[in-house]
Parts: sequence; structure tokens; C-alpha cells
Amino acid sequence: MKSIATALLVSIVTVLAGCAAPTPTNAVRDTEVSVRFIGESTLPHRLEAFGTTVGGISGMDYDAKRGVFYLLSDDRSDINVARFYTARINVTASDLAKPELLSVTTLKKADGAPFGSKTTDPKNVVDPEAIRYRADTDTVLWTSEGDRRLLLNPTLFEARLDGSMVRTIPTHAMFNMSEQEKGSRDNNTYEGLSLSVDGKSLWVAMEAPIYEDGATPTIANGGGPIRFTQYDVASGKALRQIAYVADAIPNRPMPPVGYADNGVTEVLMLDAHRMLVLERSFAMGIGNSIRIYVIDTREGSDVLSTLPLTAGNYQPVTKRLLVNFDSLNLRKLDNTEAMSFGPRLANGNRTLIVASDDNFNARQITQFLAFELIEK
Repeated sequence: MKSIATALLVSIVTVLAGCAAPTPTNAVRDTEVSVRFIGESTLPHRLEAFGTTVGGISGMDYDAKRGVFYLLSDDRSDINVARFYTARINVTASDLAKPELLSVTTLKKADGAPFGSKTTDPKNVVDPEAIRYRADTDTVLWTSEGDRRLLLNPTLFEARLDGSMVRTIPTHAMFNMSEQEKGSRDNNTYEGLSLSVDGKSLWVAMEAPIYEDGATPTIANGGGPIRFTQYDVASGKALRQIAYVADAIPNRPMPPVGYADNGVTEVLMLDAHRMLVLERSFAMGIGNSIRIYVIDTREGSDVLSTLPLTAGNYQPVTKRLLVNFDSLNLRKLDNTEAMSFGPRLANGNRTLIVASDDNFNARQITQFLAFELIEK
């Protein structure tokens, strides 16, 4: 538990200094919104709850009416069936409480049966990654990254709160999986999801570029542009698409030939036009580096009909740094993939909560971090 004084001190470091890691050269700090770090909480590794193993938290959203969060596990029905948890997470100006798990909900196919695994139902495997609550219909939207080896396309689903399926929204053809190097890369597809403020449209963010648009980030550069697609919620029709360029991988792995990556793991509409973008990188021997940026979705070209994206035929959106998590001075920073607003504080300001996917790995943690969002 952090005292108010400690939280205020950390917020100064977070918002003003950013000295633990340099700001990427293609970003400037946003002046219209800032954050103050409140605190951290974790869940025990492989916690058993409601007959399931808790972990892999890759998506999260807040239901303000009920005062609960929906936490989506990315378990591909390998440990337990595809599912989301309902939890209560109390947050104040000085403390983030440990999440209290209230229930678990099994996600179901159109026929009412649970999704299976690669061995039990290879034609219907899902890899859940993002979830958003629709207050107007009392349903949830959630994404699956698909599977390139099984030629399963990334997919957007809508489900009732009991897990039963309402519908699927068709994958745009450019994101279809292929045996050739075209379309979506495996495990780099529908990672981010956000509803518009009015609930009439939604944005789906790829984690990495499709093959046609260029390479994934390296230590030297940010790679090809990543597509964020806006859909009409009612019809499922794609309306618009913007291009976002991720950072170069900020840390060289150890050893230098080790694995490293960077990509977009979540998006969240801040208001009618501005969006928060969560970037997560990993370098072997070093660990994770996390940053949140602000973009304006009105900026940049509409690239929905442009394929491939090459130098000169599109304009990417401009990104402005909100917070670099390296400056929080946490004992450990893990694989952050979920991001949601939470309850408002006593002063009326919104809270911003992020959570990490532990990959059901004993060396990782299920970590929740809370911030106060300060908007001008």
C-alpha cells in the first residue's frame, strides 16, 4: 500500500522526468493530458478460482453500472475453456486493492458449446486478446487473434454476459491468414479493441504490420505501419483505417542474438477523437518496457483501400508520449496487455488501470497498475 505522499512523489517522476528510459525520437510529450501513478497490486501465480486456473489476462474493461471489471484470459482452452472473469477492483487516490474475483464465464460458440483446443476442436480454436463492455446492449465485444498454422483468421465476436454468442463481425480480407507471407502474422493480429465514446463505432488494432506493409520492429527502427480499423458497431462495416508506427525495440536483448519484440497491445478511446495506445516490448535477458501514447484518430491518411502501405502513399498518425512505465521504478514490470478506465476518484478524475498477461509462466506475474488521469 502506498501513502499519498509516495504516490505524489512517483507521479512527479512519472509525468515530468521520464528519465529511466529516453523518450523515442518520433514522439513528444502530450500537454493536454497527464497521469499520476497510484499503485500496484498482483494476483498469485496460477490462482485457482471457480474450478479454473487464473492467468493470461490480456483484456479488461469496466462496467460502471455494476462497478465490476471483466478480465479476459488468453487461454486457448488448453488449461481451461476460453473464459472471462468478473472482478471488483477498488481504487482510491492512494491505493489499488487486490482484485476480488467474483465469477467466471465460459465463452461459447454459436451452437452454445464451449470453444475447444487445438486437439479437441482445431477448426474453432480462439486466442482471446481484448474485451469491451457495451452498456447499451449489456453485452461484450471480444477479439481472437486466430492461428496462422490452422489458417484461422482473427475475429471479432459479440457475446452476452452469460458467454453465449450474439454474432461475429467478419474479418477484413487484408487480415486473413495465409500459407504465404501475406495478410496477418501469427500471434500479431487483433490485440487492441476500443468502443467510441458514443458506442456507435469501434476500433480494432493490430499488434504488428501485416506482411505486405513491412517488417516488425527491430532495434534499429519501428518497422512497417500498424493498421487500426474503425467499424460501425451496428452493421459491422469497416468505415476507416489509420496507420500507426510503433517504436523501435528500446532495449537490446542479452545475449544480443536473443529474442526481442515490440508491438501494440491495447487501445482505448480517450474522447471522441483521441485514443490511448499501449505499446509493449520485450527483450530477452532485460524484460519488458511499456509506454502509453496519445494519438488523434482524425490525423493521418485513411488507408482502408491502400495496400500495401509504402513510403509516400500514406501519412501515419502523430503520437505523443503520455507515460513511460520504465520511470515508475517498479521492482518488476511485466507483460502488460490490458487497459481500461476504472471508477472515478473522489475529485471526479478518471482512473486508468492496466494489467499484465503472465502467460501462465511461473517467472511472470499478473500485475495491475492504477493511474489518475488528469485532463485539461
